[in-house]
Amino acid sequence: MILEMKVPSPGESITEVEIATWLVEDGDYVEKDQAIAEVDSDKATLELPAEASGVITLKAEEGDAVEVGAIVCLIDTSAEKPEGDEVAKEEKKADAPKAEPAKEAKPESSTYATGTASPAAKKILAEKGMDTSTISGTGKDGRITKADAVNAVPSMGTPTGGSRGTSRSKMSMLRRKVAERLVEAKNTTAMLTTFNEVDMSQIFALRTEYKETFKAKHGVSLGFMSFFTLAIVRALKMYPAVNSMIDGKEMISYDFYDISIAVSGPKGLMVPVMRNVENLSFRGVESEVKRLAIRARDGQITVDEMTGGTFTISNGGVFGSMLSTPIINPPQSGILGMHNIVERPVAVDGKVEIRPIMYVALSYDHRIIDGKESVGFLVAVKEALENPVELLMNNDVKKALEL
Repeated sequence: MILEMKVPSPGESITEVEIATWLVEDGDYVEKDQAIAEVDSDKATLELPAEASGVITLKAEEGDAVEVGAIVCLIDTSAEKPEGDEVAKEEKKADAPKAEPAKEAKPESSTYATGTASPAAKKILAEKGMDTSTISGTGKDGRITKADAVNAVPSMGTPTGGSRGTSRSKMSMLRRKVAERLVEAKNTTAMLTTFNEVDMSQIFALRTEYKETFKAKHGVSLGFMSFFTLAIVRALKMYPAVNSMIDGKEMISYDFYDISIAVSGPKGLMVPVMRNVENLSFRGVESEVKRLAIRARDGQITVDEMTGGTFTISNGGVFGSMLSTPIINPPQSGILGMHNIVERPVAVDGKVEIRPIMYVALSYDHRIIDGKESVGFLVAVKEALENPVELLMNNDVKKALEL
């Protein structure tokens, strides 16, 4: 029996996918549920499992864009699994005709005159700053003539002898979709960015004192993301316009807080969503961040896990970024950029002290968020991060950390 395998729908509104990689070869025997291909949609990379066991015949090439529901391969379920399959493959390789060694090209004959410049040619080349070794002579026996020197064009820049090759590769569907969305955000929103700095001393002190106990009890590290996420939720409650979106001529505001987190996956940028963060504790946020990061790294993120989100956090600091202007993740209206933490001299009560400082940036859609709200939102985030015990932990650290 020949089974026709069709492209399943990765999610709502997705009409086509791209064959990123075939994990099997044409004619291979595959087992049921074995991953046979990786396919890219405009939102995620997914594995395509075999629907039955048998010999596979591929019907699409890597890089092909195929519609959802199209046939991508055939599986002959009546074929029996070959015995000693690995041995057969090795024998097949051994029996393959060997390519004949390339015949060595005979060197062209040359004489003592080859590459020698005439006095006039030598003077012209010197004026151009060119070496005779870079010129092919057209005179007798390869001599460099005055005409050769006149027609010689000096290279722009100093010759280095290094490689100057280029390569061209097709962008994945996911990468192309990310590019389209970034351009869309720049072209369809009135995007502005406001900046501030955060003294991370209090958070450093809390993490130093409680991170070992926290990890021992909950199995996850007490990182910066939980502090930032909870500080953002607090600020969103104070400035609900930042937790809103434009839909045509209407503004949609939400009474829940689904926070998207930008993570780097093997296929590029992915933005999974933490749902109802207002109900999560420090442990809950750290556990969810870890879960989503692992799924993104392993290519297991689903479309549903990246759909929605009312606000986004982007942490460029893990790559060493000092300052940036993050781009809004449409149709959202705001994104907070975190950056690296650097010890800087700051004025504290009239004295200069060295403190761990992070620059933070809020990019927002000025169509629905005014300057007062954007600045107020970022100041509220700063206040919560610089006074986490009172504003994020209700003056009870151990209860907040569930210790």
